[in-house]
Amino acid sequence: MKINDRRKFLKDLGLLSAAAGLSSVLPLDSFAFEKKEFFQISLAEWSFHKALFAGKLTNMDFPLKAKKEFDIHIVEYVSPFFKKKETDKAYLKELKDRTDSEGIQNHLIMIDGEGNLGDLDNKARLTAVENHYKWIDAAKYLGCKTIRVNAAGKGTADEVKAAAIDGLGKLSEYGKKQKINVIVENHGGYSSDGKWLSSVIKGVNNPYCGTLPDLGNFRISADKEYDKYLGVQELMPFAKGVSAKTHDFLPDGEEKDIDYNKMFDIIKAAKWSGIVGIEYEGSVLSEDEGVRKTKELLEKVKRNFKS
Repeated sequence: MKINDRRKFLKDLGLLSAAAGLSSVLPLDSFAFEKKEFFQISLAEWSFHKALFAGKLTNMDFPLKAKKEFDIHIVEYVSPFFKKKETDKAYLKELKDRTDSEGIQNHLIMIDGEGNLGDLDNKARLTAVENHYKWIDAAKYLGCKTIRVNAAGKGTADEVKAAAIDGLGKLSEYGKKQKINVIVENHGGYSSDGKWLSSVIKGVNNPYCGTLPDLGNFRISADKEYDKYLGVQELMPFAKGVSAKTHDFLPDGEEKDIDYNKMFDIIKAAKWSGIVGIEYEGSVLSEDEGVRKTKELLEKVKRNFKS
């Protein structure tokens, strides 16, 4: 055996011996590195907005419905359904106790109706920022990681952008102190322009501020819609979640107007992994059936991306 070959042989032998020694104290599968799961499935409360507004379902009962009826153990709340009890410690404790006892993960609260974070008026914008503080506190108490907010305002694109950077910046600083993410959804108006919203997040420049790309929410105005695939591609670098919007389905179970395989090609290419929330918003199927069909679609997508 040549000297170089002999040295390599002895080195390899030493490594094998070390591994053999470790195997006596570590389980065999300790040497296998499992791939990180592409995404987990959560359920957004908005999927049941009709039942909630009609009083047929409550915010308190929503998490158990997600688990018992759909076998989904991660939930996303919507602020109006708290019925102004977001600062009621007894209410929050009951909700937390229920979810903890059932092994349900409180992931996100979607915040609406607390003012425009991109308001051009400084005082109104600061009021909107401060109105969101209680939701960050509630999210923290419930064990959520994130609140979803809106980057809305009236003015030119550049004016609202500057105001939104300021408003989101102030709110994200509060979120950072509490270790709660503040994420913006493409939710109509300027925010449904992927380039505009991504430039806002860049301007905020805070690791606790990001996006929640909604796969179907790219309507900028009544007569203008942004390219949804381009929009998702632009928002994914800042994504801390994904909202799987569905309205209607083809006979094979695919979403009628959104190519989910194309969308998840984009999401995968961004090297993203995390939580994807079901948000059924259709009218053809019942809310329950729409959620089931969306879950089936996401499970099929997940199987397609398994190597």
